[in-house]
Amino acid sequence: MNIVLNNREESFEQSTLTITRLLHIKNFTFKMLVIKVNGQLVKKDEYNSYVIKDGDDVNVLHLISGG
Repeated sequence: MNIVLNNREESFEQSTLTITRLLHIKNFTFKMLVIKVNGQLVKKDEYNSYVIKDGDDVNVLHLISGG
């Protein structure tokens, strides 16, 4: 499977890839993440069931707050 992840082309051996699995494979461990697939926001409670498709454009954004 080939996707665009954070503006970089990535290849994965898996034919089925959920957002949770992608985060695990790429070692994204930051707690405050926003995920967009093809420009659409994916809710955190959908990470286990949302299946990324070949050719999808995935953005993983870190939310940072401070004062």
